Amino acid sequence: MNNRERYEDAREQYAAAGVDTDKALDSLQKIPVSLHCWQGDDVGGFEKAGAVLDGGGIQVTGSYPGKARTIAELRQDIEKVLTLTPGSYRLNLHANYADFSGTKPVDRDSLEPKHFESWLAWAAEKKLPLDFNATLFSHPKAESLTLASKDEGIRDFWIEHTKRCRGIGAYFGEKQGTPCIHNIWIADGMKDLCADRQGYREILSKSLDEILAEKIPQQYLKDSVESKVFGIGTESYVAGSHEFYMGYAASRKCMLTLDMGHFHPTEDVSDKISSVLLFVPEILLHLSRGVRWDSDHVVLFNDPLRMVAGEIIRTGKLERIHIGTDYFDGSINRIGAWALGSRATEKALLSALLEPQKRLMAYEDEGNYFARLALNEQLKTLPFGTIWDYYCEKCGVPSDKELIQAVMEYERDVTGRRQ
Repeated sequence: MNNRERYEDAREQYAAAGVDTDKALDSLQKIPVSLHCWQGDDVGGFEKAGAVLDGGGIQVTGSYPGKARTIAELRQDIEKVLTLTPGSYRLNLHANYADFSGTKPVDRDSLEPKHFESWLAWAAEKKLPLDFNATLFSHPKAESLTLASKDEGIRDFWIEHTKRCRGIGAYFGEKQGTPCIHNIWIADGMKDLCADRQGYREILSKSLDEILAEKIPQQYLKDSVESKVFGIGTESYVAGSHEFYMGYAASRKCMLTLDMGHFHPTEDVSDKISSVLLFVPEILLHLSRGVRWDSDHVVLFNDPLRMVAGEIIRTGKLERIHIGTDYFDGSINRIGAWALGSRATEKALLSALLEPQKRLMAYEDEGNYFARLALNEQLKTLPFGTIWDYYCEKCGVPSDKELIQAVMEYERDVTGRRQ
């Protein structure tokens, strides 16, 4: 049997359980995922030649050969990844990926749209809408605090940087015809006991208010703020905690970012989605995988990811939920890591779309919790892999068993030749 014949058989089995697989695949292809640019070069960016990640609560481990050394190489790698994974994509860009070729490099508080024109042109050619992030790390002025700093000069530098990044994002949104999501994340905190938790948070709130004071039409730009429970060098206190940003986003009516690695390891991020949506206009999900801590491991098709995807679909609020990947691993083939994570994301969304939601809710409303549980158990043995294989073939990308060879060939021909 070929993939199509196997799919026909699987479709009948899912139909018996109350699922329309054709509809699920059509829906999946329309859900955009914002692919993060920083997996390809270990978050170094290209502000200067040989740039590497330098502090700010982030750490990339490993030195697997072949990382992108230039913007051209990074774009080449992104293009390759998009041939390895099905679905619809955007690209999430950080401010430290500015293109200074043909122009004088500037510091981050002087960035302008012109420093990203080449990205915009390339993205338009590839039909890849851009999202954006201010980069408040890996900089001499980010060695301590940034937007929560009591040093007015430091704070003003980062306020100006973030204002400019909003302007750049709005420029993207206007040119590409779809809103650019601009996300704000900072590492501000303390390694050991903090004596003025309230004070730093008051400063951070005022900084954010100043940054967001300019009202930009949402057809061009959507603002989001991102929390974190702790980081490297901020183990005891983080100014931008979940409680801080939850209150801020709800009171300022802006988007809230929920990163799967930015909570305590025992917290269920999927359970936050339905609650948060009651109080903020939209949410941005950063799909990551923490191993004991926020270590940004490559996303896998595991239970936490499936649960998050399930809640995304069950809410029926896809127009208010935005999805992005956020991980970086320098210890394995970077192209493979990118592809594995994006494919796992697609698998998780497909798994959620293949749930018989109406039937499950009907059992729940009837109080027939046995039937609800039994139907969930039945789903576990339905031929999900057959649906996935057909989807990959339909999108013209490698199957799971073909992925390793495709990645290894690219390493042999491209990344393995980089010195």
